Amino acid sequence: MNDETDSRQLFLEAADLAIRLQNDPANPVSVETIRNWVARSPHHAAAWTRVAEIHGMTGKILAGQRTQSTDSKLSRRNLLMGGAAGLAAVAVGSWAVPLALLHARADHITTTAEIRRITLPDGSMATLGPDTAIATLYSDSQRMIELLAGMAFFEVAANPHRPFIVRSGQIAVKALGTAFDISRDAGFISVSVSHGTVEARDADAQPAQPARLSAGEWITIDASSHLMKRGTLDTGQVAAWREGLIVAEQETVSAMVAKIARWMPGSVVLADPSLGRREVSGVFDLTDPARALEAVVSPFGAKLRSAGSLMTVISPV
Repeated sequence: MNDETDSRQLFLEAADLAIRLQNDPANPVSVETIRNWVARSPHHAAAWTRVAEIHGMTGKILAGQRTQSTDSKLSRRNLLMGGAAGLAAVAVGSWAVPLALLHARADHITTTAEIRRITLPDGSMATLGPDTAIATLYSDSQRMIELLAGMAFFEVAANPHRPFIVRSGQIAVKALGTAFDISRDAGFISVSVSHGTVEARDADAQPAQPARLSAGEWITIDASSHLMKRGTLDTGQVAAWREGLIVAEQETVSAMVAKIARWMPGSVVLADPSLGRREVSGVFDLTDPARALEAVVSPFGAKLRSAGSLMTVISPV
């Protein structure tokens, strides 16, 4: 088979595994089967990620299809049809299928508005933000963390013989004895350093030169265009979300919406995708996330419309 055929076959296998998990989410055999399948190769992991992303984009559509269907179970045909139809929507928030998929890959996972501090196997500390999932992939030669979703602050135990690496998509951040924040928001990867030094590398960028960051420095990388922005901030503002604040420095509206949405129930939808490309700076109070969202979008003539606890829509006035 050629590469395209191989990729298609892996995608179909991943879709079938996702469907099995969705139709029987409490079955530990399904979860273990998926873990083993994903670990077989990077191509298997990439296929699984693609299925998870499609689920995340099409949750409302798939749920509607299942309501109208005489068969309450999810099918691969519905998943594939939903994936094609759902590309017009820009949504942020949790839905049952992506949450189940994340559970299959993650070693630690948080829910809406939950912040959790955990001790990693090497003694490093991780503080996970809301709607965040990480997987730990430790070996004798390195300490690898995969940020599957959300935001996390790492306080790294020094060990020059086992580098500490956090990977999110094609972005890898390498640290030795440092503390830094990393988040994955609407296609953007952001890294800021509290103390010490890290190196961030975009594996798909040409040339793939690492960006070296010291205390008080930050970068944001567009995962699709590979464009990088960098700047500085007060070290006390790094991972300020742990204290109920979001600090934005030239961040896109879509990334800010993704961050703040983790403190809100249901989905948050940007009705106008062009709004998501605008940039915003400031400090936003998470004790009232709806007001924080309003503060992000109102300067651009947009407002929030609530559909109860299920959905919040951001649209032009």
